[in-house]
Amino acid sequence: MSREQRGPNEKLGAVLALAGISNAGLARRVNDLGAQRGLTLRYDKTSVARWVSKGMVPQGAAPHLIAAAIGQKLGRPVPLHEIGLADADPAPEVGLAFPRDVGQAVRSATELYRLDLAGRRAGSGGIWQSLAGSFAVSAYATPASRWLITPADSSVAREASPVDGSGAPAKVGHSDVRKLREAAEDARRWDSKYGGGDWRSSMVPECLRVEAAPLLLGSYSDDVGRSLFGAAAELTRLAGWMAFDTGQQEAAQRYYIQALRLARAAADVPLGGYVLASMSLQATYRGFGDEGVDLAQAALERNRGLATARTLSFFRLVEARAHARAGDAHAAGAALRSAESWLERSRPGDSDPTWLGFYSYDRFAADAAECYRDLKAPRQVRRFTEQALSSPTEEFVRSHGLRLVVSAVAELESGNLDAACEQGVRAVEVAGRISSARTTEYVKDLLHRLEPYGDEPRVVELRERARPLLMTTA
Repeated sequence: MSREQRGPNEKLGAVLALAGISNAGLARRVNDLGAQRGLTLRYDKTSVARWVSKGMVPQGAAPHLIAAAIGQKLGRPVPLHEIGLADADPAPEVGLAFPRDVGQAVRSATELYRLDLAGRRAGSGGIWQSLAGSFAVSAYATPASRWLITPADSSVAREASPVDGSGAPAKVGHSDVRKLREAAEDARRWDSKYGGGDWRSSMVPECLRVEAAPLLLGSYSDDVGRSLFGAAAELTRLAGWMAFDTGQQEAAQRYYIQALRLARAAADVPLGGYVLASMSLQATYRGFGDEGVDLAQAALERNRGLATARTLSFFRLVEARAHARAGDAHAAGAALRSAESWLERSRPGDSDPTWLGFYSYDRFAADAAECYRDLKAPRQVRRFTEQALSSPTEEFVRSHGLRLVVSAVAELESGNLDAACEQGVRAVEVAGRISSARTTEYVKDLLHRLEPYGDEPRVVELRERARPLLMTTA
């Protein structure tokens, strides 16, 4: 479906020429991007010609897929207004900006919080369905560079207008901020135990809209403001992580960008590094290993001499994950050794941030195993997986499930089919207790690897056990 504009879309034609993309080439790219997101599109060169020469505007996700396709070729984000499709949907730009001004940063974040709730209530996927295909790893370039140049704002004190209609309190105090931090701590525990799709975790966007937004729009001193921005950044990063875990990559990207901007306003450099590390993990998971390396190294660069040893260890571990996905075994190994060395230097009395409470030797071993899985070194995978699985806890259920799948893959690649299926059955049991699209994707990958052994009784049993899990995500 499409609707007609007035006259040719000269902007789209000009950008296509700049990118060197033919009509047929754009149609193919858009169809491919749609297929990656479960959409069946059949655009051809005639479709593109209509968009350019007659100003026809394709409906649904197509405008965002067009922008993403051109952006991939140009190597940068392409906003809809640049290609003459801004009227297709006003939402795509929300959450992607990294404003220099603190006041604009507040508006950018609170606008995203409000949009998310509207999307959840709109039904059938909400706003994030309309944004399908708009994830672009290049959108992280400007936020990362601006954060590196200036990781802290000079002042964040604010006086709210008494007639702005925001419902903001006359004066924000430290007690208000403590409530946000408590909400973030509760959300972290629920997310680790039940996955990003659990109904309790879904309360984080609601908390951002109802609690955080009015506070950000309120009045506060510089001291209170720094603390407020830090708490809001933690909650926003969590919202991004949960969106990432449930497969809403476009939503996650926007939350991460706003979280990084809020961390800058908080003058919290380690927290900003943590957000960049989250961005890196998302980029790596999406197959952008090189970009993942850049983001992890950005997290490290500003934190040298500032962050604790355990924090630096985690950043180096994230860098190792990205190197491994990029296929650089030497760099991945060096980063892993550095991560382990920093972890050995950490001490119980260090002032580690509360958000790093999940990171331990077990987590290091689990990620090291995934590095060696990507590097196709099953012996190393087995060694680190055994360590990672040595002390499972009820606190990190999702992590335990992911480790079991990685262990199953290692057993399979080592020729131990029975052991692989045994670990796979355990992983499916754990995955059935949580709501995590990421964990389900790991299980799907294992089943795909087992397809050559499809007639084996243990494989048949595993596939049957996994059927209910896969049906709930179909």
